[in-house]
Amino acid sequence: MGAMTTTTAGADARDEPRRGPADSPFVRACRREPGPHTPVWFMRQAGRSLPEYREIRANVAMLESCRRPDLVTEITLQPVRRHGVDAAILFSDIVVPVAAAGVELDIVPGTGPVVAEPIRTAADVDRIHPIDVTDVSYVDEAVRLLVGELGDTPLIGFAGAPFTLASYLVEGGPSRTHAKTKALMYGDPDLWHALCDRLADVTLAFLRVQADAGVSAVQLFDSWAGALSAADYRRFVLPHSTRVLTGLADTGLPRIHFGVGTAELLGAMGEAGADVVGVDWRTPLDVATGRIGPDKAVQGNLDPCVLLAPWPVVEAEVRRILDQGRAAPGHVFNLGHGVLPETDPEVLTRVVALVHEVSTRPAS
Repeated sequence: MGAMTTTTAGADARDEPRRGPADSPFVRACRREPGPHTPVWFMRQAGRSLPEYREIRANVAMLESCRRPDLVTEITLQPVRRHGVDAAILFSDIVVPVAAAGVELDIVPGTGPVVAEPIRTAADVDRIHPIDVTDVSYVDEAVRLLVGELGDTPLIGFAGAPFTLASYLVEGGPSRTHAKTKALMYGDPDLWHALCDRLADVTLAFLRVQADAGVSAVQLFDSWAGALSAADYRRFVLPHSTRVLTGLADTGLPRIHFGVGTAELLGAMGEAGADVVGVDWRTPLDVATGRIGPDKAVQGNLDPCVLLAPWPVVEAEVRRILDQGRAAPGHVFNLGHGVLPETDPEVLTRVVALVHEVSTRPAS
């Protein structure tokens, strides 16, 4: 494992005054405050496309790598060193806290999380126990190591939202239709809400561990919420996501809320208590901010597949998104979902440089 240094903010940082994480371009954008440029980071930047990630993960299972602070630290730092992004995101997985809460599962290569005994009854819900820092001490240690290594670059903590976690636990693994999840939702609403209440407790506790250890922001991933209608989202999901996000209000940390396929849900998602709403590539940012409201920043939303196109196409799309993002009171440039494994890392580096170049504001 290579030596870790605090010079991780990228070449652009040499030309700017020294800033602490709380005054970084990323945190300022999350708070809808002006900054020197539009900040950029990429979902799934920690891993996937980087050869140094594949090398360090060779013969190490995913859950094990998430439980080793040395690996978490190195993998989280890799894209910051390479690309000069404006924020790091903790290397982990959304099922880490539910595994710590007593759910027997594994992350199977090529498949994703697979649950040994899917949730079907109230007794199954009762098997999910509360967690605290002792259950995820490896996360606490990794965050503290990273805060020291990153210096002025902010670290984003994250967790899966109750609905998305519930969908994995009910289906037993990934699903295209979420049929079992919806059947439980509609057929036994009391059990559904009991499950999501329990998962909201686990998620909030997991994010609190990260907040107490020193992250500069948190992101709540509700990856599969787009499978629902707006009415079902408000009834079955919004109360639980709201409890997590508002439960972190006293930390003072920016809170980001993200889902995929959520064009019709953006207004409701904007009510859940986040400061920033992530937008996938299907909805233009100027349209999205009109749905979310003027008191939220937006994050997004380059289609990850665009990165596989010739550079002139990538450049045109980056410029378009930056232009649309100006309609929002704050904009964090990102992809509309995660980095694809086949993405050329050099393209990501060029996108970071382009975003900084195009969006740099004159010094006041």
